[in-house]
Amino acid sequence: MQANITGRMRFFTILMAALALLAAMWAGVIRIGWAWNPIQAKWITSHAALMVSGFLGTVIGVERAIALNRVWTFASPALAALGALALLLGLPSIIGTVLIVLGSLVLVAVFGLILKLHTAIYTGTMALGAVLWAVGNLVVLFGGAAWLAVGWWMGFLLLTVAGERLELSRILRLSAKVQNMFIAIAAIYVLGLVITLVNLSLGTRIAGVGVLLMGLWLAQYDIARRTIKTEGLSKFIAAALLTGYFWLVVSGTLAVWFGGQYAGLRYDAILHSLLVGFVISMIFGHAPIIFPAVFGREIPYTNWFYSHLILLHVSLLLRVGGDLAVLPVWRKWGGLLNMIAILLFLANTITAVTRGKKRLKYD
Repeated sequence: MQANITGRMRFFTILMAALALLAAMWAGVIRIGWAWNPIQAKWITSHAALMVSGFLGTVIGVERAIALNRVWTFASPALAALGALALLLGLPSIIGTVLIVLGSLVLVAVFGLILKLHTAIYTGTMALGAVLWAVGNLVVLFGGAAWLAVGWWMGFLLLTVAGERLELSRILRLSAKVQNMFIAIAAIYVLGLVITLVNLSLGTRIAGVGVLLMGLWLAQYDIARRTIKTEGLSKFIAAALLTGYFWLVVSGTLAVWFGGQYAGLRYDAILHSLLVGFVISMIFGHAPIIFPAVFGREIPYTNWFYSHLILLHVSLLLRVGGDLAVLPVWRKWGGLLNMIAILLFLANTITAVTRGKKRLKYD
């Protein structure tokens, strides 16, 4: 019975996450200047919510629920997925927002269970990330602007990934001093977020210091520095991680330099250096490891994976370069190619899975 329930919830949440991703990308290219008509006009204003909560929040929730294998934990991704569905259908925004808020609060409870089962710096970091997601959603629920909530959403993704990387780097036996540096950096970022509620510019700069330092810390102490010297899948994952850390440093540097931004080219450069350069690169790198657990299908490695990784980073250089040089055409094409890189990732992944199944059939 439990297997049937969790199987159906996993299918539903993954389907909704995929739809949220596609809608968010479609809305993103419209926002960046391409004259494409959305199926729902509200998709444009819901771009960030669909990407962060509808797609990433749902996927992260599914990953945690599968790991714990308890029915109630699937409530987090299910609620986030329902919230995304409400946004996709163009229902009143409050409906989708409330559902996403509830989903994020359940994820906080999920991490409460995780901390009870295993208390460590990395589980605490990921739990703090879930709290930041919930706070950002509550900011929107109580009438706050998206530009005020987005820093909290970014913190959710930053600390979730950083916590996971810290967990995987345990084999390096990092010293207490190095781990304390990690804690201090996370604290700087959260302090900056709190300050943004009263002083956006100062808070953004402090949070930017946290992002910059986290990028440098990960580049220095992540196991990817060693695995980049290997071959095959391990090398590809390391390449995705290290390029992602580069974009963290870029995002943090821009935030420190420009301070608080409400919209515009500088805002685009700060956000998408982290949300595309870092987060999407992390997805590309972790997909061959995480997707088999989520989808129940192996993803055999192929060198073609480098095609979507390289396109992602080249297109983001074009986009951010356009932002900083005030060249809208560069930005416009960079954003479109960002989307194509993600679609290429999906195509390469599906192709790898299909070929893997055929090889297995004839072995």
